[in-house]
Amino acid sequence: MNLQTAALILSAVLHTVWGQSPVVSIRPRTAAVNLGETVSFHCRVTSGSQPVQLEWKRTNNQPLGDNVKLGPDGAVLTVANVRLSNQGSYRCIATNAQGKGMITASLTIRQPPKVRVTPPGPLSVRAGESVTLECSVTGKPRPSISWTKQGSETPLVSTTTDATVSLQVTVMSAEDTGIFVCRAQSTEGLAEGRVELRLEGGASADGSPQASVTKTDLTAVEGQRITMHCHATGSPTPVISWSKLRAPLPWQHKVNGGILTLNNVGRQDSGQYICNATSSKGSSEAYVQLEVDSPPYATTLTDEAVARPGDALRLQCLAHGTHPIRFHWTRVGGASMSTGAETTKDGLLKIAQLKVKDSGMYKCVATNHVGSSEALTKVTVRA
Repeated sequence: MNLQTAALILSAVLHTVWGQSPVVSIRPRTAAVNLGETVSFHCRVTSGSQPVQLEWKRTNNQPLGDNVKLGPDGAVLTVANVRLSNQGSYRCIATNAQGKGMITASLTIRQPPKVRVTPPGPLSVRAGESVTLECSVTGKPRPSISWTKQGSETPLVSTTTDATVSLQVTVMSAEDTGIFVCRAQSTEGLAEGRVELRLEGGASADGSPQASVTKTDLTAVEGQRITMHCHATGSPTPVISWSKLRAPLPWQHKVNGGILTLNNVGRQDSGQYICNATSSKGSSEAYVQLEVDSPPYATTLTDEAVARPGDALRLQCLAHGTHPIRFHWTRVGGASMSTGAETTKDGLLKIAQLKVKDSGMYKCVATNHVGSSEALTKVTVRA
């Protein structure tokens, strides 16, 4: 081996040891979230010569979006209050003097089916009359939609226009009445809407059960106690029972006749509750839709920030809870904000040029119609 060859080999070895392009990893590689949720991707440099600079780009060359925030060192990308335009791929690019390394993460927006039936029931129809029931559905991928009559799985003949499926029912006798169910199903879930048709003047004649509720829509706040009232008529006297659509009743519940009481409700208790009245003459259902709101839970992307005079500062506050959520930044201890401080409605605090006197504890307060929550970040400006 001559000296020239040995020198080339040594140069290659030294370049490998001291001059390596970045290698990066990302977690999670894929994420699927619902609209309005928050998700973060963490990019990490596993090897490569320092210093390494990180940046994020959309693979379709679109801007990141005003609800997409980066951590102070660029390693964490957070999408707050996810919307449809955020769906797609995000690429983390690491650059040093020797080259680039990159890796891609994918964000999918879940859109489970939602169903709205009009007109809402129960509907009283005279013999010989026709009524048109409309079922409006949203969701992605597009759900399959069908109308059935409770007690039968056979789809009824309906008319489809865009996202609305219409069912025309002609009532000639009590046999034509009952509960009609619109069912929307996709890979993201199942949703059902129901409406009851009654024969006007026929219910009391044959003694069949008829269930009704005092309120069909209820809104509560986490921790509250909620009471639902169901009434039933018929002969013999119907037996009343309660259930939750596609889910068991909350464990902290009490049933006393037609009264269902839920203690200390949480967001997971939202949904449709069904009152069922049953006798030897048949059964009847009535429905209550419950929405449980929650106060915010505030966090910041970083607990501590260290900077030098003249540096720019960006502190991002995030919050989970029922929207809309408002954000407000202050300094702990009553110190005034820097004259160049700016805040945005989505919780970002920006100071263009820091001064030593800007050191201290900063507090973000997130507030909605239910309550508020706060999070702290310590800022140190070292001369």
